[in-house]
Amino acid sequence: MRRYSEEFKESTVQKMMPPNPISISRLVEETGVSDVTLYKWRKQYRERGFAVPADDTNPDNWKPEDKLAVVIETAAMNEAELGEYCRSKGLYPEQVQRWKKSALLGYQRNEQVFQAVSRNRKEDKQKIKSLKSELRRKEKALAETAALLVLAKKSRAIWGEPEED
Repeated sequence: MRRYSEEFKESTVQKMMPPNPISISRLVEETGVSDVTLYKWRKQYRERGFAVPADDTNPDNWKPEDKLAVVIETAAMNEAELGEYCRSKGLYPEQVQRWKKSALLGYQRNEQVFQAVSRNRKEDKQKIKSLKSELRRKEKALAETAALLVLAKKSRAIWGEPEED
């Protein structure tokens, strides 16, 4: 098994990135590294938080993980740094801002969903409590009816059938 240096891996993965991404099949021809290895390297860089998109054509079609990685990478940048970063990645600053808003909206929606789930959980607990109470009441009524039937049977057995007039 052949070992590659970190510098070689990084430079190869950089070639997959915008603004002028090279396809993996072309990189296989250029570098002699198998496509499986290239996919593995790209996945490793993604897991480390680097934006390495699978879709070379349109950044808006990138995976959410890649978009979030770009938002995180650019969070502390000023306008000039953001512009330079966007040029190197083949992006527009407006796209990054839109992705940032989407991420924040996702978190807000997540918070709203959490609150709705919490509210529903409370309602469910109250309904369960009332259903348990009703079940206990019905079980008591059923037990009382069963006891009355048993008593009626025993009284008939002891005293016999009531006489008809």
